[in-house]
Amino acid sequence: MNDFNRNRLVDWALKLYVALSFGFIFAPIAASFVFSFNADRFPSLPLGGFSTVWYEAVWNDPLVWEGLRNTLIAGIVVSVLATVIGFGAAYTDFRYRFFGKTVYVALALLPPTIPVVILGLAMLAFLSSTHLSGAIYSVMIAHVVMCAPFAMAICRLRLSQMDPSLEAAAWNLGATEWMAMRHVIIPFCKPAIFSALFITMAVSFDEFAVAWFVSGLNETLPVKVLGFLQGQVSPRINVIGTFVFIASMTLVILAQILLMKRSAAPAGGAKETGAVTP
Repeated sequence: MNDFNRNRLVDWALKLYVALSFGFIFAPIAASFVFSFNADRFPSLPLGGFSTVWYEAVWNDPLVWEGLRNTLIAGIVVSVLATVIGFGAAYTDFRYRFFGKTVYVALALLPPTIPVVILGLAMLAFLSSTHLSGAIYSVMIAHVVMCAPFAMAICRLRLSQMDPSLEAAAWNLGATEWMAMRHVIIPFCKPAIFSALFITMAVSFDEFAVAWFVSGLNETLPVKVLGFLQGQVSPRINVIGTFVFIASMTLVILAQILLMKRSAAPAGGAKETGAVTP
């Protein structure tokens, strides 16, 4: 077998591996989507018939709307706060040199590596001791702790592609530190900032373990789904799961599209950040 045929075989094998991997990951999600239109109460093949009765049940369920409202409020607030904190942490890492910087970065990126059950228990203990547990802002606080490292990682990656001399050049042209931030740093990081907003919103939208510990009666939509599972098996779960999957994937795809903008030519980035008015 010559090198050309061997490379083609490896190429097809890798494509097959990727296809099987995606099939393994998305098969349960596709099954949930299909069964959400099943007329029967329990999932079965062949389907009992096509019906939208479970979508109507979800639409008319006030508990689902309450959970969705809490999820949207928490997701929007968390995405903004986590992105602001993450951007500030990433800029601190980019701009300053100080003792213990490695420890600072490690601790800032630590929360996502902690098991969610342990993190949920820790957040419950902390929020209970400060009389902040059992409310929607409890979920916001806990999710900001979880999501800020994601925003920091995205903004840190973008800042690593920036020439540090651009900011110094703005200072030499008479710009203050805040003007340089406004006209140089933020325009350069704009794709990463919007990407961080979408990613953190998706993480907050999907997360249920920590929210289950701290939300009390102000349950988010994933926590409502957990309640449905604990009570009785309901096809409404397939409907809600389909909606959550589509919403999360939309946010992730938008974030990925924005992140792809970082591949622009350096000349374009210099042109974008070069207009600094003292």
